[in-house]
Amino acid sequence: MLRRFALLSPLSLLLSCALNLPADEPVAEDPPTAPREFRAAWVASVANIDWPSRSNLTVEQQQAEIVLMLDQAEALNLNAIVLQVRPAADALYPSTLEPWSEYLTGRQGKAPEPFYDPLKMWIEEAHARGIELHAWLNPYRARHPSANSALAGNHIAVTHPWAVKQYGDVLWMDPAEPAAVKRTLDVVTDLVRRYDVDGIHIDDYFYPYPVPAGNGTELEFPDQPAWQRYLSANGQSARADWRREQVNKLIEQLYSVIHQEKAWVRFGISPFGLGRPERRPAGITGFSQYDKIYADAELWLSKGWLDYLAPQLYWPIDQTPQAFPVLLETWARENTQSRHLWPGLFTSRIDNSSKSWQPEEIARQIALTREHAGAGGHIHFSMIALLQDRRGIATLLKAGPYANAALVPASPWLGSQIPDAPRLSLQHSEDPKAADRVLIENVEITSVNRFSIWKRYGSKWVFSVQAASQTEFTLDTDPTFGKPDAIVVSSVSRLGIESARSRLQLLP
Repeated sequence: MLRRFALLSPLSLLLSCALNLPADEPVAEDPPTAPREFRAAWVASVANIDWPSRSNLTVEQQQAEIVLMLDQAEALNLNAIVLQVRPAADALYPSTLEPWSEYLTGRQGKAPEPFYDPLKMWIEEAHARGIELHAWLNPYRARHPSANSALAGNHIAVTHPWAVKQYGDVLWMDPAEPAAVKRTLDVVTDLVRRYDVDGIHIDDYFYPYPVPAGNGTELEFPDQPAWQRYLSANGQSARADWRREQVNKLIEQLYSVIHQEKAWVRFGISPFGLGRPERRPAGITGFSQYDKIYADAELWLSKGWLDYLAPQLYWPIDQTPQAFPVLLETWARENTQSRHLWPGLFTSRIDNSSKSWQPEEIARQIALTREHAGAGGHIHFSMIALLQDRRGIATLLKAGPYANAALVPASPWLGSQIPDAPRLSLQHSEDPKAADRVLIENVEITSVNRFSIWKRYGSKWVFSVQAASQTEFTLDTDPTFGKPDAIVVSSVSRLGIESARSRLQLLP
C-alpha cells in the first residue's frame, strides 16, 4: 500500500493529498465525519532560527512577527504551533525560575521593553485562530554555542554550578544531578500551571550528542561525581544503562506532573528518527540515540509515558538506509499503547542551495503518513520555510494537502467526557448588503476550544474549524456554490472529543 505513492506523478499526488470532497459526490443529508490530522510547525527561538528573527528586534517588531507567523499558519490550515520557550535553561516568558533568553532581547536576563509576555501573546493569538500552542523546552541544555551574552546571575550554571557541565562548546545540565532534574520539573509545572498551553514538548536532546576527541574516540560526558555516588551506594548497572535510567525517570516524572496539573495538556516527545539498532528493519543504518545520547524512545512508547511521538524523520523517501516509509512503519509497530504518531518533516531542507529538496518530497511524505493507519499527522521543521514559501512549498500545501481544515486527533486516554452540543440560531441582517449570521450558544468555554462547522452548498458539504471564543459566523455567499442551505455545528473539547451535532436548516 505504501509503495504505490512512489509511482504517483506530482499532480496526481497533489490531488490525492487533498481532503476535498469529490465535486460529483451526491448531495448528502448529513455531513461526513470531520477530517482529523495534526498539522503543526516548530517555531525555534534558539539562534533566532524562526522567532524572533533577530535578538535586537523592538517589541513592536517581535509582536508583528508573531501575528505574521500565525496568520500564515491559519491561512495554511495548520492547527498547532510548537513554540520553543526554553532553549537553554532560559525563558521567553516572565519566570521566577530562569532568566530571560538572550534570543529575545540580546542579553540574557533582560526583559523586553516596553514589557510584555511573549508566551501569553502567542497563546492568545493562536487560540483566537483556533490553533493549539504547545510549549517546547530543552530539558537539559544550559548554553548553546550561538550564545553571546554573559550568563545572568539567576542562571542555573551560576546558582548550581555542580549541576551543569561543560561539554565541548555547550553547557549541559547533568541528567543525574538532582538539582538539574528538579529545575526542569519545576519549570514544566510552572508553565502548565500559569499558562493555557495545549501541550508540553521536548525534542531530541537528552545527554548531549557526542563530541569527537580525536583518534576515533569521543569526549566522555563529565558526570563522574554522580556516577561515583551511584557506585558508592552499591549501584550495579553498567554506566550506559544508568544514564538511560536518569532520562527514563525524567520522562516518567514529566508525564505525571503535567497531567497532575491539567489532564488535557498533552506531553509530546520528538526524538531522533532512528531507534534501537537491534529493532531496526534490515538495511536501516545510522546513529544510535539509544547508545549515544541514552534515549530509549521505544521504552517510553511501551510504557505510555507520552501522548504523542514526533520522531524526526529527516530523510527522503528514497534514501534507503533511512527510508522515510520504512522508519514510519517501524515507529508505528513500536507504538503498542496507541499514542499519537506525528512524524517530524524536514521542510527547512527546502532552500536555495544545490542540495535543496523539492517541495514534492514533503507532499509525498504527507501522503505516505496519511496512508498509514498508525499515523495521524505531522510537524514541519520549521515555520520559517512555510512563512517564506520556499520554492512554493506553502502554495503547494495550500492547494493540495491543506486545502481544507482538519481537527486535531482526539486523545481519549486522557479523558472521554463529551461536551454539550451547541445551540444554533439565525440572526437576519437588516442590511440587504450584509450577510446573515449564525449564533452559537450553550458552550462552556473552559472545556471547549473549537467548533466543527459544516455548511452545505447544494451540491457539497464544506468543512471549517473555528475557535470557541468566536460564538458566531456569517453566512457568506460562496462564489461557486451560492448560499448555504444547511448548517451543522458541533463543539470540540480540549482533548478533541466532539459533541453531538446541532443542525440549522436554512430557507432557500
